[in-house]
Amino acid sequence: MATSRHGEAVRDLGALPPHMAARPITEREFRAFRELIHRLSGIHLVQEKKVLLVGRLNRRLRILGLSSFREYLDVLDGGKNELEAAQMLDCICTNETHFFREPQQFEFLEREAYPRWTRAANARERPRHIKVWSAACSTGEEPYSVAMSLLSHFPLQAGWTIDILATDLSTFAIARAVAAQWPVDKASEIPERLLRRFMLRGAGAKEGLMAAGQELRSVVRFRRFNLIGNSYPSDRDFDVVFCRNVIIYFDAPTKAEVVSRLIGHVGPRGYLVLGHAESIQGLDARVLRHAPAIYSHRPSDEPSSGRGSPPPADEITGAPR
Repeated sequence: MATSRHGEAVRDLGALPPHMAARPITEREFRAFRELIHRLSGIHLVQEKKVLLVGRLNRRLRILGLSSFREYLDVLDGGKNELEAAQMLDCICTNETHFFREPQQFEFLEREAYPRWTRAANARERPRHIKVWSAACSTGEEPYSVAMSLLSHFPLQAGWTIDILATDLSTFAIARAVAAQWPVDKASEIPERLLRRFMLRGAGAKEGLMAAGQELRSVVRFRRFNLIGNSYPSDRDFDVVFCRNVIIYFDAPTKAEVVSRLIGHVGPRGYLVLGHAESIQGLDARVLRHAPAIYSHRPSDEPSSGRGSPPPADEITGAPR
């Protein structure tokens, strides 16, 4: 027998044969998982997601040698077993992503934002420094897409500095993002000129893979981060905050709270970028919509019902490179 961090007895890894399924989950157990997952992550699982929950957690039960979901709830100990809670959330999180996903949004930034930033820097109205937060970076495709786009328009050799903070709830996704390696099949998602400049093709043991080059790696830093937690970045003036295809998993109160906090970290002339399927209509009156799912602060002279000042922010540890 093995022992978990909090002293619960757990069978040796692999003790439950793969062909043996755990006992069916009860409604009471499903409600307990729903409440725990919502409290830990903000993710709202509706009743129809019970099959998904069971499918994603069954493998974890087999690894731990557990024969029921009740036993797994005991191991989780209401989230006090932080290491196992992180493993559970890794199972629940959906990490589907692509390079240059929703390309119209990148086109908007390149057409509208980049020229304005360049003019302002040339007029010494802003520093030659760009800060971006990818608040649900998954396995890294989004922040590295942003890095490629920015580096191709704001060369470091011309005195620009770029700092991209990339965060995600999933420890698994963050580890993959830090490794910065993907199947070479994903090369088709990247424009050819950017692919040739920024990506490396694997050889030998790395055959079939591609990796981010050093120039990309130098401008992106990764942290595990929970959108419903309290350790929001101390920076409140990001040029762009990306949070795409995440708030669709939240209930209305959680969505409103997260959107309000994210907007509070967008600079006065910056943008909040959500997924195309996401809308914040009615959630925050402080913003203007520009393009599909792209928002900025509403000028102070325009009418707004307001929502008050955003809550104070705490720091995410770690300094930019």
